[in-house]
Amino acid sequence: MTWQRPSCIARAFRSAQINFQLEPHSFRQPCLSTGTTYLRPQQRSLSTPAEHQPEITAAPPIDTTKLKTTPQRILPASPAYFTGTPKFIDHVLKLEHIHSKYFLLPTVPPGEAPRTAFLKHADYKNAINEEVPAAKYRQLQKILSRLNQIQPDRVPQEVKDILKSFMRPGDPYQQKLAPKRLDEMGRARGVGRRKTSHARVWLVEGEGEVLINGKNIVQVFPRVHDRESALWPLRATNRLDKYNVFAITRGGGVTGQAEAITVALGKALLVHEPAMKPILRKAGCISTDPRQVERKKHGHLKARKMPAWVRR
Repeated sequence: MTWQRPSCIARAFRSAQINFQLEPHSFRQPCLSTGTTYLRPQQRSLSTPAEHQPEITAAPPIDTTKLKTTPQRILPASPAYFTGTPKFIDHVLKLEHIHSKYFLLPTVPPGEAPRTAFLKHADYKNAINEEVPAAKYRQLQKILSRLNQIQPDRVPQEVKDILKSFMRPGDPYQQKLAPKRLDEMGRARGVGRRKTSHARVWLVEGEGEVLINGKNIVQVFPRVHDRESALWPLRATNRLDKYNVFAITRGGGVTGQAEAITVALGKALLVHEPAMKPILRKAGCISTDPRQVERKKHGHLKARKMPAWVRR
């Protein structure tokens, strides 16, 4: 029914003509220029022929004797190298190891242990050239004290050696001071201090004469309390009329100078009569008073006195 229309017949004829014109061009071979070389893809073989395969053999054995034993990095001599105080840490670890090794040995009470003077904190820091806090050094001294409390007849040689390395040179507990003696003129010399005052006293047997800085004691110490304080060692031992006193004192005030003479006179009297030591010690004549004057603070009237508080 569709072919009955003239427009349909014309459309079918035109499409057939177009297909006939395009048919020879679709099967035409491409024309290559003379200057262009056509390369065909070559067939490659991934397999290797048997005659070209190399002979496979095992690797030679490794000679371990020729290996380098030197590490690539330089290792520190101590495990505590990267700490702030490697030498101190090494000492602590060594002492703890020795203490744990001989922990079961019998010990004695601290009062019965041999008296040993270990290095002071400043001397120890100078010896190892490291800044060691005082609290940490006290921990090291505690370990040394525990090792020192081992029963003397059971102390191993290793413990003796380690304790000896920490002892102070010239142990003061092992050295005995030479006793003081009178000089060629029969005088005994004593030195004393109190606050900022210091005094030197020469004591010789005599009739009870007292000279201080070349003057009479009354001129130097007008107060009776200061005069009695200066001559208190002779008064406590009832020796006022048996010795002559020559003193030189400097610094401080009147009371400080009088108490400095007290200590110096007591020490000089011990040279003449060593048996008087218990009496003089009980009387407080040979002990230096370490107290010092407290400084004045800003905002205070004196060292501790403050002005009266006012509301407004």
